Amino acid sequence: MDYELAIENAPESIPGGTGVLLIHPSTGETDRIDTDFLKTDTDRLLVISTRTTAREVQQKLEYYGVDEKSADILDTLSVERGYSRRSSDRVHYVSSPDDLAGIVETTREFLAENEGKRRISLDSITEMAYYADEERALEAVEEILELLKEHDAVGLFHLSEEVHDDADVAAFKELFDGIVYLDEDGTVEVEF
Repeated sequence: MDYELAIENAPESIPGGTGVLLIHPSTGETDRIDTDFLKTDTDRLLVISTRTTAREVQQKLEYYGVDEKSADILDTLSVERGYSRRSSDRVHYVSSPDDLAGIVETTREFLAENEGKRRISLDSITEMAYYADEERALEAVEEILELLKEHDAVGLFHLSEEVHDDADVAAFKELFDGIVYLDEDGTVEVEF
């Protein structure tokens, strides 16, 4: 199954099982790329948010016109910030931001329980590594990429390049079929 890819300079479509790495500056405006990815050619989507709360994700989806009825959100941050957490059919939580096994398991359940074209956004690997560590984040990303292949889904994974050392960035890049580089000025370059 192929998925349309609404990212400038990128191929028009990508096959199911593809993971795309979005490398951006820490101040980069990633919302447009992320939401264009999520709302194109999609039946169900999962936003794994390690950087913002479920409420902030809902506001972003609404602002950019992503169909919220098709969205699940995994909020890993509210517990850390002491916010109240109300799980629902569409909003999920893990016990702490470094609960990478919980993140992988929620992703597995989402992919197993939903049919059709499924997309995942993980925003961001950088925060995962901050709360856990680079090695555990790398393992979790590998596991999620395997789940994408197994379920013929696609994913967009955010990485703030300047926060990681070159070896870690290289290790993450190696895992992905496609890489999107977003510059400070909004310029997009891709490698597929």
